[in-house]
Amino acid sequence: MPQINILPKHIAELIAAGEVVERPASIVKEIMENAIDAGADKITLEIKRGGITYIRITDNGCGIDRDNIRKAFISHATSKISTVDDLNAICTLGFRGEALASIAAVSRVEVMTRGENEDVGTRYCIEGGEETVLDEAGCPKGTTLIVRDLFYNTPARMKFLKKDVSEGNAVAAVVDRIALSHPEVSVRFIRDSKDVLFTSGDGKLDSAIYKVLGKDFASTLIPCDYELEGVRVSGYISKPFNARPNRMMQYFFLNDRFIKTRTGMVALEEAYKNSIMVGKFPACVLKIQIAPGAVDVNVHPAKTEVRFANEKMIFNAVYYCAKSALQQGDTRVQATFQQKVNRQFMPKPAEGKQIKIYEQQLEQIKKEAQPNQDFWTNTTSTEFKKTVESPKNETIVFNDNSSKFEIEKDEMPDLVPCFKPTVQEPDPVAQTKPEPVEIKPSIEPEPVQPIVEEVQHEVEPYRVIGEAFKTYILVEQGKKLLIIDKHAAHERMLFEKFKANRDGIETQMLLAPVTVTLSKEEYSAVLDNLDLLEKAGYYVEDFGGGMVIVNECPTAVADADLAEVIMELAGYLVTSQKELIPEKLDWIYHSTACRAAIKAGDRTSDYELNKFVESLLNNPDIRYCPHGRPVLIEMSRYEIEKNFGRV
Repeated sequence: MPQINILPKHIAELIAAGEVVERPASIVKEIMENAIDAGADKITLEIKRGGITYIRITDNGCGIDRDNIRKAFISHATSKISTVDDLNAICTLGFRGEALASIAAVSRVEVMTRGENEDVGTRYCIEGGEETVLDEAGCPKGTTLIVRDLFYNTPARMKFLKKDVSEGNAVAAVVDRIALSHPEVSVRFIRDSKDVLFTSGDGKLDSAIYKVLGKDFASTLIPCDYELEGVRVSGYISKPFNARPNRMMQYFFLNDRFIKTRTGMVALEEAYKNSIMVGKFPACVLKIQIAPGAVDVNVHPAKTEVRFANEKMIFNAVYYCAKSALQQGDTRVQATFQQKVNRQFMPKPAEGKQIKIYEQQLEQIKKEAQPNQDFWTNTTSTEFKKTVESPKNETIVFNDNSSKFEIEKDEMPDLVPCFKPTVQEPDPVAQTKPEPVEIKPSIEPEPVQPIVEEVQHEVEPYRVIGEAFKTYILVEQGKKLLIIDKHAAHERMLFEKFKANRDGIETQMLLAPVTVTLSKEEYSAVLDNLDLLEKAGYYVEDFGGGMVIVNECPTAVADADLAEVIMELAGYLVTSQKELIPEKLDWIYHSTACRAAIKAGDRTSDYELNKFVESLLNNPDIRYCPHGRPVLIEMSRYEIEKNFGRV
C-alpha cells in the first residue's frame, strides 16, 4: 500500500483555491459580496486585461482592524458565523471564510483598510500565501483590495483562462448580478480605464434594471409583487410578445443572492403557458424573500445552488406572482407593419424581353432615387396627371417566346408617390403626351433559377393540384399523391444553398442597422465569434454595454426577424461545446434557413408553388429538413382507393 502523506500547507491551499477561484470573475464576486456584508453602499471596481493582471475593489464599508488583518487571510476565518445555529440561518452573502485565503494563494494581493474606530489605516501585502508587508498607511474608512497577476504561480491554471475580452465579460456579468440584487448599493465598474457601469444606489430595482440591462429591455417588462405562505416574490417579468429564444435573461435572487433555480424557472414558464410560442422563454428579474432557515445555501462554494425546505411553496409563489402580473399588466401586442416577400420565387424578366412603358413613368421611377427639383417645380399637378395617368384597363405585357405574363394595372402598386408640386406656368413640353417607347434593360436580367442548383434528373410528369391549410402542397404524379411540407422543404433548400456558397453568401446592407441587447454571456460569445458570424453572412460589431449592432445580414432573412435570429445564435454560441468551425457554421446556416423559410400559413402564389415543386422534384436529396423531419410523404392511388373501399 502506498504511504499516506500530509500535504504541505501551500499545496493544500492551492487545492482549496481551485474550488473558489476559477477565474477573475470568481474573485470579483467574493470580494464584492464581502464589501456588501461589511455595510458598504458604494463599491468601485476596476479591472485590466479582463482581471487577469489587475483587479481593484474599493468600498466604504466597516473596514478591517489592524489586529484582524492577518486572521482575515487564514482559511475558515470569518466574522459572519460562530455557532451551528448561525450556519442554519445564514443572512450574509459570505460565511465560509475561504475567499481571501484562496485568492492570496494564487495571486499577489495588496490591502489598504481602516476600521471605524481607527485613526490610521493598514497596508497589508501577501503573495502566494506568504505575507510580505504589514505597515501603517493613510486611507479613508473602508477597504481597497488589489489583486495582481492571477495564477502567476500556477501556470497550469493560467492556460485554462479564456481571452481577455471573455474574462472581462464574465466579470461584467457578476457585476450586473450584484447591481441588480442590491439596488441600494451604488456600483461603479471601470474596465480598461473606461467607465462601463454606474448605478445610482437609490434602492429602486427599476433604476438598476435600466442601468444594467438597458432601456430597450426595461421597456419590455411589467412589475409583479406577490406573497404566499411566507414567501414574497417581487420584481419584473417580460411581456409575452417580448419572449426570447433562450433563458439567458432570467435573473432569480434569493434573499438578495443570485441563484440558479430550476424550480423558479419551471414555475415562471408554466405561468406563461399558452401565452408564448413553444421554444420561447420569458425574461425576468425576480427577487424571492424567504426565512433564512427555510433554505440551505451551503451546497456549493459558489453559493449559486441552494436547497429549499419546501420547493412546492417556492413554485406556487413564483407561479402566482407571474400569473397575476400577466393578468393585470398591459400585455397588448404592439402592431408592426412590414410586408414579407418571398423573393426566392418572384418572377424575373428573362433575357431579351421587351417592356412597353411610358417614358415619363420610367423617368419618374428614376427620380424616386435621385429627385430633380426642376421637374417638380415646372409641372402643374393637372399636367402631371395627364402625363402619367393611363387608362384603367391598361395592361403591361411581358412578351417572350416561352412565357407571357399579363398584370392588370389595378393589381400593381402605384409607381408614382403622392406629392403636391408647386404650381407654375405650364411647360409646353409637359403638355405633350409622350408616345410609348420600347426600353431595353441596361442590365440584362437573369432567368429565374431554383433555390438549389441541382443536377437535372428525369422527372416523372406531375400536376400541382394546389395547397392545403396554407401549409401543404398537393401534387399528383403518376399513380401517387405527394404531400409536401412547404416550410420543411424550403428550409432544406436554403440550408443547402448556404452550404454550397460558404465563401460567398448573398448579403444585404441594412438601411437602418439593428441593435440587439444580450446577456453578458451571450455578448461575450458573439464578440468571440465575429469572424464565424461574418462567414455566415452576419456583419456584427460591438456597440458596448452588452449590445451589438448588425450592419449586414443574409438577404433571405427578413429585417423583422433579425434581432431574434442574433439572440438565438448568441445562445447557441454560449452553450455549444463544438470547436470545429464547419459544424458551428452548419448550425448557423440551419438556424438562418429555419428563420428565412416560408412559414406554415404564409400565402403562396401559384407561380411560387410550381417553382417550388419543380426545384424539389429535380433534387432527390431534399427529402428531410435539417431538423430531420420529412419534407414530403407519398400516398399511392391504391392506398387512397383502399381507404374509400374501392379495392
